[in-house]
Amino acid sequence: MPVDSVLSAVFGCIGVPPELIASCEPLTGGTYNAVTRVELTDGRAWVVKTPPAAKAGAHLGYERDLLVNEVAFYSAAAALPEEAPVPRVVHSGLDPAAPGGAYVVMTACPGLPWHEAGPTMADGEEQRLRGELGRAVGLLHTVAAPGGFGYPSAALAPLAPTWRAAFTTMTDAVLEDALGYAARLPRSVQDIRALLGAASYVLDDVTRPALVHFDLWQGNILVAGEPGSRRIGGIIDGERMFWGDPAADFVSLALFGDIEEDKDFLAGYGSSAPGGPVAFDGSLRLRLALYRSYLYLIMLVETVPRKTSGDDLEWTWNAVAPRLEAALAEVESAPRSRG
Repeated sequence: MPVDSVLSAVFGCIGVPPELIASCEPLTGGTYNAVTRVELTDGRAWVVKTPPAAKAGAHLGYERDLLVNEVAFYSAAAALPEEAPVPRVVHSGLDPAAPGGAYVVMTACPGLPWHEAGPTMADGEEQRLRGELGRAVGLLHTVAAPGGFGYPSAALAPLAPTWRAAFTTMTDAVLEDALGYAARLPRSVQDIRALLGAASYVLDDVTRPALVHFDLWQGNILVAGEPGSRRIGGIIDGERMFWGDPAADFVSLALFGDIEEDKDFLAGYGSSAPGGPVAFDGSLRLRLALYRSYLYLIMLVETVPRKTSGDDLEWTWNAVAPRLEAALAEVESAPRSRG
């Protein structure tokens, strides 16, 4: 079957002859890398990711070498003593200058994105799945970083010895992107930078860098099976992962909501997470406000290089800007220091 030149180069690098390829289907829903599902004639199913050359330069700072992060995420999860529902890396090449370019080939996970399966959930099934998801995320959070805090790709900086240093670098980078792209924000970059910096002392409460996915919205969680007997089929798209505070994952898990209200998820999470059940104290709530601020900043700033327009741009502003303002107000109301 016809295969585009990029995939042909990847298949050539990994020794897959054309006659072994039964089908190639581009997958939608991603915002940066090109994603293709590949079926082989021997029954294997793969997902291939490649960075599209057309988007070179049109990205946020942390998005450089995203595939390095994705390989790090799946490789770390594969080392767990108990299998987690994530893809397994089959082949990878992370050098853009190599003959096949940068790519990662991974096993395909079963199921549909949660939000697509949601309308057909049986009674009580969503609550059960939230518990199962919580247990899976808690298991992933047992993995500790090999060398520090931050993005494995070193897109912004090498791994840092403290979470405060790493997260400050991360927020500074997205604020620099906001300036460079002249992104619309509800407050000035200068005010946001000062506000986040004044509360950064709370990040010193995090001393163990854990495996954080940071993009656990429903589109990246697959559910497999028939209504009434579904299971978590896969936690996918680990390209935006970092080594940091495991609580940072709670933000995308409750993207426009409050994770404290998700009792089913928290029960499952507490059964497998390294620290046991979650205690929502002042430190955790302030850290969550910082992480919400970071995620909402990304969502607003990325609309410029993504060339988001029309109704999509209006929806993003109306949905995200008020929540960023609320997160910043929460940070603003916190003590300026422990003293």
